[in-house]
Amino acid sequence: MKSAVENLEPTRVKLTVEVSYEELKPSLEHAYSHIGEQITVPGFRKGRVPARIIEQRVGRAAVIEHAVNEALPELYRQAVSEADIRPLGQPEVDVTEVPAMSGTPGGQLVFTAEVDIRPQITLPELDGLELTVDAVEVTDADVEERLEALRERFGSLVGVERAAEDGDFVTIDLTATIGEEEVDSVSGISYQIGVGNMLEGMDEALTGLSAGESATFTAPLAGGEHAGEDAEITVTVSTVKERDLPAVDDDFAQLASEFDTIDELREDLRAQVAKDKAADQAVQARDLLLEELRKGIEIPVPTRVVDQEIKNHLQAEGKDEDDPHGEEVREETERMLKDQFLLDALAEELKVNVGQNELIQFLLNSAQQYGMDPNEFITSADRAGQIPAFVGELARNKSLAVALRRATVKDSTGAELDLVEFIGSDEEDAAEAAGAAGAEPADSSDSADSADSADSADSADSADSADSADSADSAESAPSAPSAS
Repeated sequence: MKSAVENLEPTRVKLTVEVSYEELKPSLEHAYSHIGEQITVPGFRKGRVPARIIEQRVGRAAVIEHAVNEALPELYRQAVSEADIRPLGQPEVDVTEVPAMSGTPGGQLVFTAEVDIRPQITLPELDGLELTVDAVEVTDADVEERLEALRERFGSLVGVERAAEDGDFVTIDLTATIGEEEVDSVSGISYQIGVGNMLEGMDEALTGLSAGESATFTAPLAGGEHAGEDAEITVTVSTVKERDLPAVDDDFAQLASEFDTIDELREDLRAQVAKDKAADQAVQARDLLLEELRKGIEIPVPTRVVDQEIKNHLQAEGKDEDDPHGEEVREETERMLKDQFLLDALAEELKVNVGQNELIQFLLNSAQQYGMDPNEFITSADRAGQIPAFVGELARNKSLAVALRRATVKDSTGAELDLVEFIGSDEEDAAEAAGAAGAEPADSSDSADSADSADSADSADSADSADSADSADSAESAPSAPSAS
């Protein structure tokens, strides 16, 4: 087989593949055999019909078409491998020459395949890179905020005989009218004054009302067929309750934690705040690293891949392909794809692998997030062909964590930070790989710590669109052949 590559665009190539008659013979023989099993010829058993009789019955063109359709996917994969390209999406295949349809058998198969490919990316040097993140400090106010949140968890609501105030919980009935028409109503819903997550102006209308009192205000409706239209809202308060919080003492510490004293609880809360702020620093370092990688790199994005992503986005929102919203998300789609290509290149350069344990943990977490049985979720994802996309997403996330190990991260005071807890270490990867080598070779150089924590230097924004280019890798899913006739 001979193949040649022509670069049409920075992200699109044309493969021209020539296959000799001898190379195509196994597929031709299988075609004769398969067709022979489908036809009935007097005097011959099925599957034992000579080739010349088959040609007389169905024509050599049908045999050649069958053989080409069977051979084309594997021939395309071979050509992709020889050309060392990374296809995106299905190719556009054109069969330009087939073996002789009549007369002496011979000739050759020639086809072309145009396909989008991943761009070639040259990454900047990571060693010696220095990143500066914000310095953090754990204050008494931080600790008291955590303590207050803990008290609220263990508090209770008690009814009060007074006007409602900010922070109170009220049970209310709502009616909305536009003109003379009542367009919506709800009864007996609970709402905390000050949260501001329902209707504009409702907090102000409720403040000062006692049980049994009503107020009217005008606000745009948040949902339904009249969403965005101004309506007259009547709100009636049924009950007013305030949160009764437990006293801050040793009894509360014993109730809310494993500690005996409130001082021990405060120290533990301080440690929690410190860990969370350190995780925030790791996330900031990750984002800064991604910004550094983007600098000075022009990443071309295949227009067809962008168009397909926008089409998928519109379909998911129930909108037509020509909806103006498509152009509104084009820039964001291009940015996400560029980041994806960038992180794919980073994962490849750093030889980042995703171990079986990491993948299983990701699938279990995803199943929990969607409220599904883990086995059902994994089976569904496997049938939908999503597992490769999940692996790609994990590899991209992990690549940033591994790359951060090569950089020096300091805070704004000049203090060097140790982010091993969030990004793992090469030593941990080596130890894990050694332990898993006998049971799961794919686990080599993995780091569960760096891939599992959503609060760490993982979960780059660009990895959120993992389904796009991963699911489009057409070297894994071969093209269907057009008719050879």
